[in-house]
Amino acid sequence: MVSLGAAFFYLLLIYFTQSSVYAGFNTGVLAMSPTIIAYGYLAIAIICEVVGTTFLVKSEQFTRLVPTLIMGVLYAISFYLLTQSIKTIPLGIAYALWGGLGIVLTSLVGVFFFKQSLDTAAVVGIAMIVGGVVVMNVLSNSVVH
Repeated sequence: MVSLGAAFFYLLLIYFTQSSVYAGFNTGVLAMSPTIIAYGYLAIAIICEVVGTTFLVKSEQFTRLVPTLIMGVLYAISFYLLTQSIKTIPLGIAYALWGGLGIVLTSLVGVFFFKQSLDTAAVVGIAMIVGGVVVMNVLSNSVVH
């Protein structure tokens, strides 16, 4: 069911980025800047990467076909959306957000869905990643706002 939801969001993104529909976002109540759209792409890319990584575990080292295919599709969508986001967001910033938030969210999936535990060093490391993402977004002049 998750893959159907991801596919649905992917189709919506393609639909809304077509030039005739996209023009509607730039007028009236639906005005959206390219930066907001880029960060939307990045957010969905991160979600697809985390869900894809969840299916990586479910694929049992690529021995189960359906989870392996779902994983591949979600990774492909994730990379496609990442490439769309770097049209506006600087590469280093987009990749740091994608990678950092992906690590944090994947760790949470491991804890809550796979009952994996994190020791103190892992929690401190994850907190440092979150801190780095916050510092980068709040204090850096490189981030597009």
